[in-house]
Amino acid sequence: MRFTFKTSYEQDIALAKHGGHRLWYGLLIAALLIAPLLLPEYWLAQLSFVLIYSIVGLGLMLLAGFTGQVSIGHAAFMGVGAYAQAYLTNHGIPFFVALAIGMTLSAAVGVIVGAPALRVKGIYLGIATLSFGFIVEEVFARWEDVTGGNAGLSVKPPEIFGLTLDTDSSFYYLCLGLCVIVTLGVLNLLRAPTGRAFVAIRDSEISAQSMGINLARYKGLAFAISAAVAGIAGALYAHKMRFISPDQFSLIQSIDLLLLVVVGGLGFVHGAFLGAIFLITLPQLIALGKDYLPDAIGGAAGLQAVIYGIVLVAFVLFEPLGLYGRWLKIRTWFQMFPFYRKGMFKRQKSFTKSDRLK
Repeated sequence: MRFTFKTSYEQDIALAKHGGHRLWYGLLIAALLIAPLLLPEYWLAQLSFVLIYSIVGLGLMLLAGFTGQVSIGHAAFMGVGAYAQAYLTNHGIPFFVALAIGMTLSAAVGVIVGAPALRVKGIYLGIATLSFGFIVEEVFARWEDVTGGNAGLSVKPPEIFGLTLDTDSSFYYLCLGLCVIVTLGVLNLLRAPTGRAFVAIRDSEISAQSMGINLARYKGLAFAISAAVAGIAGALYAHKMRFISPDQFSLIQSIDLLLLVVVGGLGFVHGAFLGAIFLITLPQLIALGKDYLPDAIGGAAGLQAVIYGIVLVAFVLFEPLGLYGRWLKIRTWFQMFPFYRKGMFKRQKSFTKSDRLK
């Protein structure tokens, strides 16, 4: 087992805790940089989707995993960013200017949606965000002059400094660059006072308020930042698909995003990436498995939804820490063998019981 002897506060908040982190993350970045040279176009396109969903997963993880605010309509924020990017770039606005405007619009919408979070929480906040998702989807369908309505809207490939990113490899590098920037931004936010306030609100709102944390301000800020990050993912999604319509940002998409963070590992930054990989690869595995199932089952229209539901329930019941939590257990088992205890990761009772008095 590795023991890190810390002698300064800067060492405590460093992104890379030791040389092993720098080595493995460096190798990961190197592998991602040379991926277009090794992978065929299909798998490179799937990897681009993994990066896009990792970005929106980071936004939802920041809200649900680190602030404790439930959102079942997060696809609406993604849709705002996608339609803003599509409309602006189709009218000649530069890519990064359109991206900034889309982020701002998504953040503003996030603040509006976050207003109910000041009075309700838990399942009631989930219902509020779900209702908002239905409203936004209806706006996308009815505002035909801007969104194209149910007929959809075509999207031009992104142009950056006069270069048109119309190939899979060039667009992949754009997704990779933005994903790295968003990841570093989220990591730095979490180790800043704002991120610590988010975690304090998640653990206990009463305790956080007693320490002087303004709940209204930080809840609204969490919704705004999460929505802005989802807007970035929506912009990339629009350019990747080259065509967007309201049904792409429906309740099903929001449930997929919720499945992403729960399966990946709620409360872990790594969970957003593991969840994105799972969300992109699961349909491929289902398609491969249909050939080995009876026709009555393999040809059923709702097979994918049933499998998604079973997976979500299984993780909630048997592995609430998600894929990253399972990796932590496996790693700890190898590090502590033969002294690993079976109940080491058993959920402990919280010392803070004040929330139950409300």
